[in-house]
Amino acid sequence: MSEGGTRRRAGLVGTGLIGGSVGLALRRAGWHVTAADSDEASLEQALDLGVADRAGVDHDAEITFVAVPVGAAPEVARLALNDGGVVTDVGSVKAPVVRAVDSPRFVGGHPMAGSEATGLDGARADLFDGAVWVLTPVTDTEPEAHALVHGVVRSLGADVVSLDPVDHDRLVAMVSHVPHLTAAALMGLAADRARADAAVLRLAAGGFRDMTRIAAGDPGIWLDICDDNRDAILGVLDDLLESLQGVRGLVASGDRTGLLDRLRDAQRARRGLPVGAGVPDRLAEVRVAIPDRPGELSAVTTLATGLDVNVLDVEVAHEAGAPRGVLILVVASDRAEEFAAALSSSGRSASVHPL
Repeated sequence: MSEGGTRRRAGLVGTGLIGGSVGLALRRAGWHVTAADSDEASLEQALDLGVADRAGVDHDAEITFVAVPVGAAPEVARLALNDGGVVTDVGSVKAPVVRAVDSPRFVGGHPMAGSEATGLDGARADLFDGAVWVLTPVTDTEPEAHALVHGVVRSLGADVVSLDPVDHDRLVAMVSHVPHLTAAALMGLAADRARADAAVLRLAAGGFRDMTRIAAGDPGIWLDICDDNRDAILGVLDDLLESLQGVRGLVASGDRTGLLDRLRDAQRARRGLPVGAGVPDRLAEVRVAIPDRPGELSAVTTLATGLDVNVLDVEVAHEAGAPRGVLILVVASDRAEEFAAALSSSGRSASVHPL
């Protein structure tokens, strides 16, 4: 709610799995949501499920979420920007989208959440609870736009991470795009083997099902992803093929020691995966004095990501006529001093204020 009690207004374009979940999460957080979709049947179903308050375009929306395939996102985002609000998207490829939109009021975004269910059947208000949601601001991004998207995304239950768009695409090729293609290849291999021996799929138990679960997702979205992130995906695929050849060599030669070392390394790495940032018990504000020039907020939040410091909230404070502004970032109190020291080392003036 706004200070006067009026519901804040958001726009939504696209009512599939992620778009539908965004709409449900926004409404859960108290927003008035107006949704649009080129598929009238999907839009009607979204309204029936409570994804939005009404259909259409809200020309006074404070923020608009673009939840369409990556290839269509730039055009849809540019249209939404014509109304003057802040616009973000949810696609899993960022660099080409950010380049194509090129607006200070656009903040690239990617919620790292999903479901093997397709379309609205998998949409949930709690889909983003505890999930990582990447934002990819660039030098020209308005600090206020970045702060707004950060705050809204946090209110939907997500942990926000800021990355350079190119870095994002390189990293998600490793942790998202190639795993999906690998799952699809493994599932396809099993299906082919099942033609000769039907028992193959009947024997597919927990491990196989876990590894191939993501292959059940919507195949259509992966065409644009593989086009737009081709180079990064090919690089990871080449590394994966080399790694598999190494494993094959260990098995073929009967190198039990080498194979055991490889498996133990993988076990340690898997057990070391983070389980989510969570909300710390004690918080502190890190206040950063910044010059009034482009890119400062994106640089500071990207630095936080590099230090693995979770930024729970961000505010941009300006003093009229002053050449500097102040960024106020809320972080865990036990990481605040380290973060402030890193900011000072980067030439910025930072101070810590416990909450």
